[in-house]
Amino acid sequence: MPDRVDLNPLLARCSFPPSGEAVVCAVSGGPDSTALMILAVAAGCDVSAVHVHHGLRPSADHDATCAETSARLFGVPFRVEHVDVDDGANLEARARTARRRVLGNEALTGHTADDQAETLLLALLRGAGATGLASMRPDRRRPILALRAAETRSMCAELGVEVAEDPTNQMPRFRRNRVRHDVLPLLDHIADRDMVPLLTRTADLVRDDDDLLEELATTLDPTDAVAVAAAPLPIARRALRRWLSVDGYPPDAAAVERVLAVAAGEVVACQVTGVGRVQRRRQRLELVTAEPTAG
Repeated sequence: MPDRVDLNPLLARCSFPPSGEAVVCAVSGGPDSTALMILAVAAGCDVSAVHVHHGLRPSADHDATCAETSARLFGVPFRVEHVDVDDGANLEARARTARRRVLGNEALTGHTADDQAETLLLALLRGAGATGLASMRPDRRRPILALRAAETRSMCAELGVEVAEDPTNQMPRFRRNRVRHDVLPLLDHIADRDMVPLLTRTADLVRDDDDLLEELATTLDPTDAVAVAAAPLPIARRALRRWLSVDGYPPDAAAVERVLAVAAGEVVACQVTGVGRVQRRRQRLELVTAEPTAG
């Protein structure tokens, strides 16, 4: 492993698993994920790297080559996983889903503080509540979340490691790119300061509040209509969202408000798209799931 650069100052701000623990790093070939892999090695982890090849752009093969070259330079076992993702609507979300399916939920990703700030602003654009504004949770899966993108790029350059440049990061069709290239620089200019540390601090503060509300919501039985109707709205809404979530995806805000109306006895029942019919019977909320259509 090249040792011309002291990585300890960066490692001190990371949250890698203990030395010797086996980890899988998702490596796109770009500077953030490449830095993730290098720092994981420096932290003493037993590292393997996986590159997910979507084949969506002409540079896809070059990206894979950059990732493999970096992995070999640092003695990291490497493999490429090919997935099929068609261009079109919701491309970024579908590509993330495909990557997660291949990598699993425990793979380490190279998200940085800049990504965190962008995620918070994107949540604001969706009108998200506290859970959305809490953004990405700092945990073992995102060990370089406290680092800046400029730091990962600088580290790779100092080590002489070639990284891939993703041309889609400049495309205005993707909302995150507009936030990165238009919104954040404008906010920096208006505030006359670097906004990323402030936005990540906001996410941290909101996350603490969100965690407390989630804990309180676990004490509420979401099928007890009387209790739900009497509970503080933030607690009732969370309990209902958890109850009516499908594969980790909660119902939208409008659906939760309809169920609250059922709990209060204002309406007899309501439909929750993708979940079923919620009705009140003998002061209990019941979920009647739709029968699959034969065909």
